[in-house]
Amino acid sequence: MMETKIWQASELNQAVKAIKRGALVAFPTETVYGLGADAFNEAAVGKVYAAKGRPSDNPLIVHVAEAEQVERYAIVDARAKQVMDAFWPGPLTIILPAIPDTVSKTVTGGLTTVASRMPANDLTRELIRLADTPLVGPSANTSGKPSPTTAQHVFHDLHGKIAGILDDGATQIGVESTVLDLSVPTPAILRPGQITPDQIQAVLGVPVDSEQHHVSATETPKAPGMKYRHYAPDKTVYMVNHADWTQAIIWAQSQLEPVGLMLTNDLIIEHQLAGMDFVWTLGNDGAQAASKLFAGLRYFDDRADIQTILVAALPTTQANAAYNNRLAKAAGGQFFSAE
Repeated sequence: MMETKIWQASELNQAVKAIKRGALVAFPTETVYGLGADAFNEAAVGKVYAAKGRPSDNPLIVHVAEAEQVERYAIVDARAKQVMDAFWPGPLTIILPAIPDTVSKTVTGGLTTVASRMPANDLTRELIRLADTPLVGPSANTSGKPSPTTAQHVFHDLHGKIAGILDDGATQIGVESTVLDLSVPTPAILRPGQITPDQIQAVLGVPVDSEQHHVSATETPKAPGMKYRHYAPDKTVYMVNHADWTQAIIWAQSQLEPVGLMLTNDLIIEHQLAGMDFVWTLGNDGAQAASKLFAGLRYFDDRADIQTILVAALPTTQANAAYNNRLAKAAGGQFFSAE
């Protein structure tokens, strides 16, 4: 079995060497950890699908250190430049028409479009600069499982399958980037993230379609997270609406085995659950909840004594859209019901 190293910032040159020889290196971003390979090395990109167990028609996002790198493989128009100037580096992925015969169909999932992003992580952008190539970077986890927000999460899923992990501590945002499709006449959000439709609309000055999160079983998705089972632990997950928590806690306490509870701090205080080992705090607001969601799902998934996880659904707002989107996929759309 391959030995997977965990490299600190001072060992960046080791990660660069690994990328240059066609190996896989997990890297930190402000959203989640990505699984990096040279975007122009088709053999290396193929290893990404194999390591993750990822379906071959699920396209990969290309990560760049400078906006100008995108012009090597995509057609960058005025709209793209506007949003790049406004939101890069940052948690926004942009889908553009691909320049033929640049990136392979292994990267694009066979589509004529390609997704790009510039992460807001200095260490990773330096990795890309020193490797002198854009990197594909899907989440560095087993496909379909909760995304990794620490180097240890990556090691848990992929040790023995990748060369190394560049460790820069826990990610800040905790859910993947907003995906904006600019290959179509009306800009469309294909995956919600921290950057909201209203923020993008304010920059572009035109309406943005925010209801394009799913594709049918026969379609090839333009962006990750649209088609396949995502973000889900092996344990059963239910969403819980705010008004249903009293009944949910009564039900949980009546079970023979402990039930994992993931709640915001106000609910923990209200129901006197502070300090209990089957409780995971989601913090005080939507931003904190997003940053703690995947780590909480992973925590309970690793506990042999817990088979069911109840997680707080948040009010439907643009700011909470990414959190609720990931939670709904993790739960398979299932809400807790006392009936």
